Amino acid sequence: MSAASRASVLAPFHVRSFRFQWPADLATSWALEMETLILGWYVLVETESVFMLTVFASLLYVGTLLAPMFGVMGDRIGPRNVLCAMRCVYAVCAVTLMTFTFLGTLTPVVVLVITTIVGLVRPSDIGMRAALVGETMPSDRLVGAMSIQRTTQDSARIAGALSGAGLVATLGMGPAYAAVSAFYVISVLLTLKAGSAGIARQPAAAVSAGNESARPSPWGDLKEGLAYVWNTPHLLAAMSLAFLLNLTAFPLFTGLLPVVAKEVYLSDQTTLGYLVAGAATGAFLGSIVLSRIGHAVRPGRMMIIFGAAWYTMLLVFAHMPHATAGIPALMLAGFAQSMGLVPATAMLLRTSAQFRGRIMGIRMLVLYGNLPGLLIAGPLIASFGYPVMATLYCVIGLAFTALIAVRWRAQIWRLDAPANTR
Repeated sequence: MSAASRASVLAPFHVRSFRFQWPADLATSWALEMETLILGWYVLVETESVFMLTVFASLLYVGTLLAPMFGVMGDRIGPRNVLCAMRCVYAVCAVTLMTFTFLGTLTPVVVLVITTIVGLVRPSDIGMRAALVGETMPSDRLVGAMSIQRTTQDSARIAGALSGAGLVATLGMGPAYAAVSAFYVISVLLTLKAGSAGIARQPAAAVSAGNESARPSPWGDLKEGLAYVWNTPHLLAAMSLAFLLNLTAFPLFTGLLPVVAKEVYLSDQTTLGYLVAGAATGAFLGSIVLSRIGHAVRPGRMMIIFGAAWYTMLLVFAHMPHATAGIPALMLAGFAQSMGLVPATAMLLRTSAQFRGRIMGIRMLVLYGNLPGLLIAGPLIASFGYPVMATLYCVIGLAFTALIAVRWRAQIWRLDAPANTR
């Protein structure tokens, strides 16, 4: 790699906040991925029910309805402060589960209750991370910074999946959860050093500081943010595509992999770890590629092209009879995912500094598509099997991706469209 390329890739680390945020996000992502794998396998084995697994996975997204309000708070008090509070919740819940495990009183009901608490907060984490990057990063480094930031999630899915399965198999759930808790505590301490300690600027609708009583309510701020997204065509197109992907692609890529490992490949949690790691390796490679070429991409076109490519590779994966063939297909699916979603996120962050927190909060709201996507998948798998269910989801996804591209062609496909600004 040339000196110029290295400088371009590492440029985001010249910003002090990013030097603390990146390892904080990394520690959080590792803990989240380890926790999801450990608990997902526990629920599936203890209940012997695919439906209960989909319930567990769905509970992780129950807080998506609250995500816009987290965005409002990010605009009001700063995304760093919101992230710190959220990560304290993760740490407390992890320590609680660790305690139940060491006491020998852990049950699926306890897991589902604590998962619900974490699920109220977790969907907003990625949005607040992005808002903090957008607040601290110069615009010309934004795609590169988001690509590098994305590696925290991808590397976590690789290492977290493999280490999570290995720790449980070798040491048991108690020590594994001690490691998860330690990662969360580290993430809180590092997040405190990121961003700015000051209060975020008030929304534009707020009046001067001398007339505090006229400041709009949080609901007023949210309404203003929703209206802004609704009346900005390329934002509405991106949100529509994001909801579609969360409804039909993410369940196949994340929440239902335990079903593939256990029911399709007739294997154990080690194979599940390999599947998760394979998907994440492809996504990690996509993030690395974007960190070098991000300045030259057209975000609107990228999210459509690679959204379709993601569905295509998930369709191929659904018909792979063995893990040795399925893992490479998942790697290609992960690569397509990064190449489409990272530029789309950078596009959202560039649109308006004034609405940045609320835009990302609304972006996280569409994660709600995961919940019906997972819950509908359970009965379909029980009736028709995983390959048929996955094929149905991918065909629907491809059809609606094409519809979105046609409906908002002028705003997201034309080279001079706002969504394709470099």
